[in-house]
Amino acid sequence: MGQFPDITTRIIEQKYGPLELGQADGIACRSMEMFNAFGFVERVMREAYWVNETVFWKPDPNDPGRIARSGRIQDVEDGLSEFPHVILNQARVHDFYLDVMRNAPARLEPDYQRRLRDLEVDRTAEYPVTATVERLDTDETETIKARYVVGCDGARSQVRRSIGRDLRGDSANQAWGVMDVLLNTDFPDIRFKCTVHSSAGNSVLIPREGGYLARLCIEMEPLGEDERAKDRNVTVDDIIAAANEIYAPYSIDVKEVAWWSVYEIGQRLTDAFHDDDADPRVFIAGDACHTHSPKAGQGMNVSMADGFNLGWKLASALRGLARTELLRSYFEERQAVAYELIEFDKELARRIGVSAKAGEDTGTFQEFFQEAGRYTAGVATHYAAGLLTGGGEHQHLATGFEIGKRFHSSPVMRLADGKHVHLGHVMKADGRWRIFVFEGANGGLARLCEFLTTDPASPIQRHTPKGADIDSVIDLRAVIQSGHRETEITVQPEILFPSKGRLGLRDYEKVFCSVLKEGPDIFEIRGINREKGCLVVVRPDHYVSAVLPLDGYGELSRLFANVLT
Repeated sequence: MGQFPDITTRIIEQKYGPLELGQADGIACRSMEMFNAFGFVERVMREAYWVNETVFWKPDPNDPGRIARSGRIQDVEDGLSEFPHVILNQARVHDFYLDVMRNAPARLEPDYQRRLRDLEVDRTAEYPVTATVERLDTDETETIKARYVVGCDGARSQVRRSIGRDLRGDSANQAWGVMDVLLNTDFPDIRFKCTVHSSAGNSVLIPREGGYLARLCIEMEPLGEDERAKDRNVTVDDIIAAANEIYAPYSIDVKEVAWWSVYEIGQRLTDAFHDDDADPRVFIAGDACHTHSPKAGQGMNVSMADGFNLGWKLASALRGLARTELLRSYFEERQAVAYELIEFDKELARRIGVSAKAGEDTGTFQEFFQEAGRYTAGVATHYAAGLLTGGGEHQHLATGFEIGKRFHSSPVMRLADGKHVHLGHVMKADGRWRIFVFEGANGGLARLCEFLTTDPASPIQRHTPKGADIDSVIDLRAVIQSGHRETEITVQPEILFPSKGRLGLRDYEKVFCSVLKEGPDIFEIRGINREKGCLVVVRPDHYVSAVLPLDGYGELSRLFANVLT
C-alpha cells in the first residue's frame, strides 16, 4: 500500500513502538523471494542464520537412555529456490518493512499506542467502515472512516470479533516450552537445526543468528482433558531441566535467557476471512483467521503471504484498475492455503510428538520431513482455477511454470548490457501484472507485439489509464533464444523498449537472452517449447495466472478483461 500515494492508508498498532523482540523466526524460501520484491532480501541474508542441514536424533538402540544421531538431510532441495531457508528475529523483519514503508511514495508510518474499540459497517455510505480507536497515550478517542479495513491483530483479534467470526478447532492437549538462550553444551550439533526424540521426551533445536543464541522447543508433560498450559505454572527452570533430560547424555548449561514461553498445540480456523460474501469491506489475515503450532515455522510466512495476496487486490480496486469482485478471491484462495496448513501442522505435531518413551517408531519422521520440504519452503501453494488462474490446456508449452504456483525464477542474460540476472527479480512489489514472452523458433514475437501495440483488443491498450506509462498496469518482458552478441536491439519491437516518465526516456531492461556463458538456459530448465514459444502471465503477487500460445490473443484479452477495468 505504501507504493500508492493516491491511497490514504492508516496502520493502527497497539504497541508503544516498533517491535523489539519477536517470537517468529523461521523465514521460508518463498518469503525470501517476496523480500526480494520489497528490496531487502540482501539485508536478511547478511544477518540471518542459514539452515543448511537438518539433523535427526533418537534413542541409541544399544542404550535407549542416551540419544544418538540417526540421520541428516539437506534442508532445501537443489533448484527449489535461488534463496535459502533462514532464521532471523521477527523484529528485524519488521524493521526492514518499516524502512520500505517510510521510503515508499506514500511515506507510510504506523500510528502506535492506538487500540481498536469497535467497527461498524454501513454499505450505503461513501466510506462504509467506521472504526472507533482509543489512544493509549492521551485517553482520547478517534473516529476513522474507511473504504476497507484489514485486521492483522492476532489470535485474539478485535476485528474478527467485530464482524462476528470465530476461531474454531481443537487442542492436542500438548504443552511445549520454548526459550531463546545463550548456552554452553557438549551437544555436537548445536549449530544445526535438529529434531530430537528421546526416552525422556522430544525437542526441536533451532540455531539463531549471531553464532551463539539458540532456540530450544521442549516437550512438557501432557495436559489433562480440560487443563491449560497456564494452569501448570511452568517456569523457565522447569524447561531447562526437561531439556537436560531429553538431551542426555549431553548437558545444556544455560547462561542467559533472552525470551521464553509455554504454549499449547492447537489448530483453529475461521469460516470466512471477511465480513460479507457479496461486498466484503472488512478482512482478516494471519493469526486472526488461522492459528497452529510453531513447529514448522510457518506462522509468519503464511501470514505475510496472506497480506501479499490481499494488498495488491485492495490497491487495484481502490485505484479503479480492477473490478471489486477481485476482492472476493482473497478468501477463496487463502482459506484453502490455511486449511492445508492446519492439516499439515496436525500431522507434523503428531509425528514430532511420537513418544520414544512408549517405544514407538520414530524412524519414519526423517522421511516425512524430507517429503514435506517443498511445503515448509513455502513453494507448494497451488491456487485452483478461477478468476485469476486459468486452466491447464496450454501447460505443455512451459511445464516448469506451473499455473497457479509461484513464478519459479531462473537466470537469463539482459540483452542491453550482457548482465546475468534472475528473471523473477524484475518483479517488484508494485501491484503490476507481468507478461513474459518466450520467443519461439517459428517467430510470433513481432506479431504479438504488433497486436499489443495497435489492436483495440490489446489488454495493454484497454487497461492502461490515459497518460500513464505503457507498463504501469501490465509490464511486458521478452526472452529470446539467441545470444546478446548475435542480436541487435534495433530489430526488437518498440514496445519492448518503451519511452517512459516525464522525459520520455527509453527503458532498456525488458529484453533478455536465454543463452548464458555456462549452464542450461531457461528454456531447458523450465520446460519451455523452443519451437512454439509461449506467454506466461504472472499476477502482481508473482503467481502464474496462465500459460498461453504466442498467438493466443483472444484468451489473453479475456483473462485481463475478467479482472481489470
